[in-house]
Amino acid sequence: MNTYDITFLGHMCFDEITPYQGETKVSPGSAVLCGAMVAARIGNKVAVVTKMAQKDNAILKPMQELAIDTFVIPAVETSYSVVIHPTANVDERRLLLQKSAGLFGLEEIPPLETKYLHLAGISDQEFNMDLILGLKGKGYNLSADMQSFVRQVDPLTREIAFKDVPGKQAIVKQMSKVKLDVVEAKVLTGTDDLEKAAITFEQWGCPETVITQAEGVLARVNGKTYYEKFSNRSVVGRTGRGDTTFAAYLSWRMEHDVAESLKFAAALVSIKMETPGPFQGTLQDVYDRVEKYHL
Repeated sequence: MNTYDITFLGHMCFDEITPYQGETKVSPGSAVLCGAMVAARIGNKVAVVTKMAQKDNAILKPMQELAIDTFVIPAVETSYSVVIHPTANVDERRLLLQKSAGLFGLEEIPPLETKYLHLAGISDQEFNMDLILGLKGKGYNLSADMQSFVRQVDPLTREIAFKDVPGKQAIVKQMSKVKLDVVEAKVLTGTDDLEKAAITFEQWGCPETVITQAEGVLARVNGKTYYEKFSNRSVVGRTGRGDTTFAAYLSWRMEHDVAESLKFAAALVSIKMETPGPFQGTLQDVYDRVEKYHL
């Protein structure tokens, strides 16, 4: 059996994105795609476990070209997400999930040897508590993107609303790391003060919390807070900001301390935000950006 550094679990999807005063474009997306591409480009052995319609398997090609092993659980349809930016504020988005590949069942997950298993969902249509406890029971080291629970899909309109999660403390307790953004932090903890929100997650039992906002990224680890500003010169690649930040942080964190991992992640996502789509750069690009803006 192959051994992986990081396995990303979540839906692949098509993203239909309409920027403020811009033209609509459709391209493959998802937290899984953004995260896995980053982890692989910086040298990790990566697997992806996803659920999608097999007719759309071509969207896995960019990952497969980076030697990412992809495990597909067949579904009737591939998730299809709509993102509309009504104003110039990139953190203000209207989201819809028009199609969903459906919840993952524990019995569907292939047995994998992996250092980290990251729950990289795009909405509440992917993971439930049974799955989380089942994976934990199998001994996996879990991390989670809290958007997988906060983004709740209306069954009729398919509109995504950001809502509090009744079982949030139970979910967080099972994780070695969690990732969220400032909007999700406010929904879950009642504050958009990043440090206060991260302290709340610490009190709920998660030892390591990473929170992004437009200006930068905060990490709270072992009772200490770290913060790093982004250095991007444009936001055309805003979609996937948090997924990219966390994948870079998680990858680097395996062998580096918190401060160094945060600088690395902030530098890498700053490069990504200057171009639409997943991170396309190299390790050297990230080192150069750290040297220039993040020392």
